[in-house]
Order: sequence, then C-alpha cells, then structure tokens
Amino acid sequence: MRIRDFLYLNKSDRHVLLTLLVVAGFFMGACLWLDRMSESDFEADGELTDSIPSEKGKPAPIFVGEVPQRQVERFAFDPNTADSTALLRLGLQSWQVRNIIKYRAAGGIFRRKEDFAQVYGLTQKEYRELEPFIRISSDYQPAALLVKDEPLPRDTALFPRKIQEGEVIDLAVADTAQLKRVPGIGSYYARQIAAYGRRLGGYVSVDQLDEIQHFPKDAKRFFTIGTASPHLLNLNRLSVGELKQHPYLNYYQARAIVEHRRKNGPLKSIDDLRLLPDFPPEELQRLAPYVEF
Repeated sequence: MRIRDFLYLNKSDRHVLLTLLVVAGFFMGACLWLDRMSESDFEADGELTDSIPSEKGKPAPIFVGEVPQRQVERFAFDPNTADSTALLRLGLQSWQVRNIIKYRAAGGIFRRKEDFAQVYGLTQKEYRELEPFIRISSDYQPAALLVKDEPLPRDTALFPRKIQEGEVIDLAVADTAQLKRVPGIGSYYARQIAAYGRRLGGYVSVDQLDEIQHFPKDAKRFFTIGTASPHLLNLNRLSVGELKQHPYLNYYQARAIVEHRRKNGPLKSIDDLRLLPDFPPEELQRLAPYVEF
C-alpha cells in the first residue's frame, strides 16, 4: 500500500478540516489585533515611558511623573468645629478625618486638648505638632464649671444625714432609710441588715449583727434593741422544710425535731431538745427566743 492511500481524505473530511483551519486562523488574527490595539493605547499615553512593545519578558510601561506632595499647614483650630477641609490641610489622613466627623456626629465632644490625642491612628509625633494649635471653645466645656464655687444641694435620699455620737437607732424596728443614717452603714449593709432580720423573724440582740459577713463592728454602738417581738416558730407544727428556713436551724436539726415529735409526742419546752446530740447548749440558747410550743 502506498503512503498516498493513508493521506487520502474523502470530500466530507476535507470540508471539516478546511472549516477548522478557517476558525483557527480567525482566532489567531483576532488575538494579534487585540495585542496591537493594547500596545498602541499604551504608546498614545504621553505620561508613560517608551518601553519596547510586544516583547515578552520586558517590563510593562510605568508612570514617570512624580506624585505631588500635599502641603501641610499649621493654624489654630477647634476639633469640635473644624470642617474636613481644614483637618486635611493640617496634615491628617482622610480616614482620620472621617473618624473625627463620625465621632462628632455621634455626639462626641473634645473637652480638652488631651481628648484629641485619642483620635484613632494619630501618632505621638503628629499630636505634639498639632497640640499647640488646638483651641477648645468654652461652649464645649462642662456646664458644672460655671457653678464650681457653689456646691450643689445634697440629696438627702441618696446621702442621708448621719447620726451623731451618742445617738442610737432601734434595730428591732429600723428600716433601710434609718439604717443608712448610721456612720459606716451604706446601702449595701442596710439591705443586708434588713434581709437578715427578716430571715430571723426580728432582732433580739445587737450582737446578732456580727452574724452578717464582714459587718463593720464599729457601727454596733449606734444600735439598740427597744422592745423585741420576734416571729416565733411552733416546733410542734412545722415541717422539716419550714424549720430549716430559719438561720438557727439546719436540715439535720430540723429532722431531729420532727423525729422526736414522731417518737415521743409533742415538745413541751426547749429543754426537750437538750438530750439531742444535734443541739449543743450555745445553739439552744440563741434559738430559745424564736420558738414556741
């Protein structure tokens, strides 16, 4: 068989091959045309260098003109009123100016020169250069400065008049407003005293204040107990859950009382608890004013 037979193409194959060659030639021509157009655009720009066009590996055209430097000025300005143009003339960056405008729009005020140092991105060098030119108008100073020589009236609800040495308050009936009149007692300890009194069912001794954590002992001399009338616990009727709510009874003591009632009948006096191991004498002594039978 001859080589010619291998290279022979029928009529339909020749049409397909011819079509592919035409399409390929069209795309190659289009690419060359676009490449020349882009090179001519670069060459037409007078601010670009005359680099060697269309050679691979050569650097792209670059700008040759120098970027003009912004002229920085120094003049007195109020950061609360200076507009963006003035701030830019002072040498601040555009993003710094935007932050200042946003801060003022949100209600922010520069009351002192030092407040301007907190502008985001401002360096110490920039602040030292601008600091001598900062002028804060008196319109932005705190209004309290106008009456600084005249003390404001004291709010007796927030700052009640304290009692003097020798005066006392009845701990059994005092409310939080009266408690805050005691030297060394503020809102926190007044609430603690009132809350612990409710848990006890009423105070019967000034020494019970020592049971409040970190209570200032020097304040005890300003208290007294007038007529103590505590709420009493009926040990023969209350359940374990109800008994253990009192600060002087824990779960085991409450359970011991209920078990004693179940086995021996109702309690007749506090002495009935002396035989129980859960009740040492000192605990029975402080519990006695709060129980009934």
